Amino acid sequence: MVDSQQRWKLIGVGLSASLATLALVTAYQAYGRQRKRKQLDEDLKRSLANAEPPRKLPSPDEAWGNITTNNNNNNINGPSSSSSSSLIINDYSEELIREQLARNYAFFGDESMSRIRNSTVVIVGCGGVGSYAAMMLARSGVSKIRLVDFDYVTLSSLNRHATAVLVDVGTPKVHCVRQLIMEVAKWVHVDARIDIWRKDEGGGKLLEGADWVVDAIDNIATKVDLLKYCHEHNIKVFSAMGAGAKCDPTRIQIRALHQGIPVVYSTETPSDVKLLPLPEEEFQKGKVNELGVFDDFRVRILPVIGPLPAIFGLNIATYILSDLAGKPISNPLPIKNRYKTYDRLMRDLTANEAKLAGTNGLQTYVVVDGCLPRKKVVSYCSRKLPLDEDDIWMIYEDLHRGGRSIIPPHDVPARSTLTRWDFREPLSLSNCVVMELKDAEKHWKRYQEGELDPSVVWGPEVTKEVEKRREEVKKWKEWVM
Repeated sequence: MVDSQQRWKLIGVGLSASLATLALVTAYQAYGRQRKRKQLDEDLKRSLANAEPPRKLPSPDEAWGNITTNNNNNNINGPSSSSSSSLIINDYSEELIREQLARNYAFFGDESMSRIRNSTVVIVGCGGVGSYAAMMLARSGVSKIRLVDFDYVTLSSLNRHATAVLVDVGTPKVHCVRQLIMEVAKWVHVDARIDIWRKDEGGGKLLEGADWVVDAIDNIATKVDLLKYCHEHNIKVFSAMGAGAKCDPTRIQIRALHQGIPVVYSTETPSDVKLLPLPEEEFQKGKVNELGVFDDFRVRILPVIGPLPAIFGLNIATYILSDLAGKPISNPLPIKNRYKTYDRLMRDLTANEAKLAGTNGLQTYVVVDGCLPRKKVVSYCSRKLPLDEDDIWMIYEDLHRGGRSIIPPHDVPARSTLTRWDFREPLSLSNCVVMELKDAEKHWKRYQEGELDPSVVWGPEVTKEVEKRREEVKKWKEWVM
């Protein structure tokens, strides 16, 4: 009994000692934190007392007033690198700006970041695509941004806009973009213009001093005018194609047009979505094309899911930032090392079709690419094939998902080739498939042996897959026609 009491006393003493030790350690840590906070407060007060008075943030007109056109690169005459370190904007010092952009400085380096921070970007169209491009350019250090858009935020804008919230409904899109930019990167000079870009109505003035222009316009005619103007005046411009009716982010790519203008687009064949319907009473008011805000602007719109415009805008911002930094993306992946593949596929297909036609293959057949900036492809055949370079691209990349064989398990062949599927039908987009070379040789051999029905050769599974591809071509033709 006595031993039990002593044991409990010892346990109680041990617990008391542990609690006392814990209390002392906690009190010491709290005291240390209090001392550190007090020391930081004193250091901050001393820094503020010794700092120069903050400079007032200039208005957009003042900020953009010192833009001049430089014949070399159209840069703005901003502060020199020697004075930028002492610049303070609304209590936001150069030191804080450098800290906020630390990851960008680590990636690009001081020289490239200096180029980015002394650059000017004009964004025409501040909807889903333009708003995301603007925000990421501002977050990444671009110091002068001009926003041009005549439109206002609606409730339906909120599914895809980068900056608009409920309280912005009914306000200009350029204003809500500018507001968030100033909250995130208060050193950025934002010139918000509630305006529409028109080539004949002072459109050139809106682009003055721009190192890059972002074309995020919905209207085709205005888009073409803007691209033509920029090309003729040697202004770099990046154009966004339509993100409506698309849902596959893996199909989004960047490529350059003939004139060297980069564009972001989706290779996805539009799904079954349709134009949003107009109420019957709108038709009763007169001609549908007279119901829009402007005569040549859309009245009915395509459905769009929010992530796709965002991805388009982020692609644009990344491309422009890399170029401004002096590290351009000169050869985007979708066209990298593909020309030789397309040339070979075209030659193989031409040779097969020549054999099918019973020719000796001595006549020259020239395929001239009507879209990609590339050299001519010369093959041999007695007559022109009904497929061109763009068709070969669509069959290989789009219909066959990057060159996957039509034969299960649908892997990318080690040696892919194109062949007519049904020899009883003429060669066309819907009657041309990708196969492994050995499978294509089997396909041809069975045809030469007299088997004209490919479903007999390959069975119902492959035939069903071919029919699915044919249905995709049919939908695509219905869409573009």
